Amino acid sequence: MGAFDTGIYRNVFAEIGKTDEEIQTKLENARNTFFYGNEEERIYHQVGADMGYLEDTGNHDVRTEGMSYGMMMCVQLDMKEEFDRIWKWSKTYMYLEEGENEGYFAWSCKTNGEKNAYGPAPDGEEYYAMALFFASHRWGDGQGIFNYGQEARNILKACIHKGENKRPGAPMWNRENKQILFVPGCEFTDPSYHLPHYYELFALWADEEDRDFWKLAADASRRYLALACHSVTGMSPEYGEFDGSPVDKEMQWGGRHNLFYSDAYRTVANIGLDFVWFGIDKGHYGAPIRLMRFLKTDLEAARCAFEIDGTPTEQTVLHPVGLLAATAQGALAVPHGNRKEYADDWEIAKQWVEWFWNQPLRRGERRYYDNCLYLFALLALSGNYRIYC
Repeated sequence: MGAFDTGIYRNVFAEIGKTDEEIQTKLENARNTFFYGNEEERIYHQVGADMGYLEDTGNHDVRTEGMSYGMMMCVQLDMKEEFDRIWKWSKTYMYLEEGENEGYFAWSCKTNGEKNAYGPAPDGEEYYAMALFFASHRWGDGQGIFNYGQEARNILKACIHKGENKRPGAPMWNRENKQILFVPGCEFTDPSYHLPHYYELFALWADEEDRDFWKLAADASRRYLALACHSVTGMSPEYGEFDGSPVDKEMQWGGRHNLFYSDAYRTVANIGLDFVWFGIDKGHYGAPIRLMRFLKTDLEAARCAFEIDGTPTEQTVLHPVGLLAATAQGALAVPHGNRKEYADDWEIAKQWVEWFWNQPLRRGERRYYDNCLYLFALLALSGNYRIYC
């Protein structure tokens, strides 16, 4: 049973001895730096009177990943003005109104709004939808694009019904096995895209005809994650086959993606949040502690990319702060050590959370992805990444 039923959100920082004042100060400082810091710190930029965007500072573009992440951060932090600015920029510049991807969002744009691509990335759509539902419940629906709940339902309808009844395009979920796809119409997935804790809520709030699909998707994703996370290391690949094995071939998207590398860091963080929100274990909740045990230290984690069986590679880690943050967030899936059978695991999890607590936000060009995962981990580990019904 999780917070959806109990209303109780675990505060791991408090469990390791941090005071409420320390936790609140750390969260406020990170929020202010992320959104309103100097040019070496901030990610968020206001545009005109009513829009704003989050920049991928390593690639100097705007991505649905970051925009939807920013909206989720804003609804969790009660930042309605920033939420609405990000959403309006997304609908103005990223939304696709025609063609085979009509109803989706272009995954990358220039900072002036010009599209770099006319295809979507499904993790953006699922975060957009969840953030919009939470906004609807926390702040109430407005008019037009600010009718948050209807906008969320429209996104989800496109995600699973594209291609039906001569509708152009392809869905973002495989309708047979209920797994999210890396891109619409492809034949593989991305383990870090699997968010069963979101799908449980989509099953309550999506169009009524689609609710059974989302319930099945939640179960399918939990079972998939149990297969995708290695039985010894807890590592998942960036891209995976539907059976949980790594996609073991060269991809058009920049070479190999069968390693425990950038995208994959998010998987254990997502598992930790699923544990807190719903507590429905299909064999996937053991992955975070296996990863913590295998990596041993935060410095070891930052050494290189790994094959998922733990074999080191010559590829260096691009996002060491993001890796640390996401792994620490996985501590949410480790029961508190006041039960003897969990004592050893809890000692390891506590160490990872302490390492994260002592880690500052990343500065400089590559800070975007790292600091997104950092702020999510701060919210989750402080008990402030919550369900709004």
